[in-house]
Amino acid sequence: MMSLFNKPENLKDPLAYRMCPRTLDEYVGQEHILGEGKLLRRAIEADRITSIILYGPPGTGKTALAKVIANKTNAHFEWLNAATVGLDELRKVIKKAKTQKSEGVRTILFLDEIHRFNKLQQDALLPDVEEGNVTLIAATVENPFFYVNSALLSRSQVFELKPLSREDLLRVLRNALIDKEKGLGNLTISFKDDCLEHIAKMADGDARKALSALEIAVLTTPADEKGEILITKKISEESIQKKAVVYDKKGDQHYDTISAFIKSMRGSDPDAAIYYLAKMLYAGEDPRFIARRIVICAAEDVGLKDPTALILATSALKAVELVGMPEARIPLAEAVIYIANAPKGNAAYVAIEEAMKDVASEETLDVPDHLKDSHYPGAKELGHGSGYKYPHDYPEGLVDQEYLKKKKKYYKP
Repeated sequence: MMSLFNKPENLKDPLAYRMCPRTLDEYVGQEHILGEGKLLRRAIEADRITSIILYGPPGTGKTALAKVIANKTNAHFEWLNAATVGLDELRKVIKKAKTQKSEGVRTILFLDEIHRFNKLQQDALLPDVEEGNVTLIAATVENPFFYVNSALLSRSQVFELKPLSREDLLRVLRNALIDKEKGLGNLTISFKDDCLEHIAKMADGDARKALSALEIAVLTTPADEKGEILITKKISEESIQKKAVVYDKKGDQHYDTISAFIKSMRGSDPDAAIYYLAKMLYAGEDPRFIARRIVICAAEDVGLKDPTALILATSALKAVELVGMPEARIPLAEAVIYIANAPKGNAAYVAIEEAMKDVASEETLDVPDHLKDSHYPGAKELGHGSGYKYPHDYPEGLVDQEYLKKKKKYYKP
């Protein structure tokens, strides 16, 4: 069956779109799922794809992989975007798929940005995915375990696509430079120094961003009298200026980075902790959120081993509120380095966790009578406060008496 993606490329289309791979041999990266002998590669080559969910950062090849499958399969291929399609249109596609199934034709439905579908829309897919009326290929930049309902997840295999390595991006860029059909191979282009490497580095794993920067650099640079386009370091820097760190403030990158940040401080690695701090600040994370996490780490992971850590952390939080960015990065860095280098102890954290667990799950312990308040009329008649031993009346301020009706050991230095 003729694929939607076998048509000749329009050279007016963006370079990143034109260079989208058509076969697995043209596909770059994701060896962990598409290497020789890997399950997904075998399924594509055998045209035996089952419902799958592809997730990963932008520019890592989710849509490109769908196009490869579309070109390889003998099934009918439908292409929808969850950001623009409604429930009525989805039902029309499924109705068509049922008709084609009765005629012996499989339908593969590619649904881009599935995280934008609400629960009702996702539920509408369930019966037809279950019955095999459509084979679903869904793509998302969000963690599907948070954004896709469990019923759909149980009927699909999840494959995570990772940011492309610098070597992968260089291969993508070089392919574009030599490809005369879809790329820039009909132009005479040369690069000074490490211009191509600079683009690959600043693209930060995003092939679309790398190709877009290359296209801007080439198309905005006039050829010399020999017809050669010379790309200098300055041109490559201008074509891909500030690096856009992949960081979603409500998704995986947010939680993964703050987790690594806390664990680096806990693990006494100040360099790693400072790097994650810089990454979050660069990406625009709320510095107050970061400061609150530093306070928690100081109390939980340093605790009584060095109580000054908590004082410094709370001071950093106050400084963030009073000073603001960008200067607030300095007290934040000071607190992070101090906590990372401080001795670690979680005795206070363990103590309160165990006590909270006992309060929630065991019989509540009453306060012993001699510890109860005796400052109101009638307290003495009830025996409240009777027999209490005032510690300061004893040598070194210590006296043996019952403070809890059941012997417990929470604080373990």
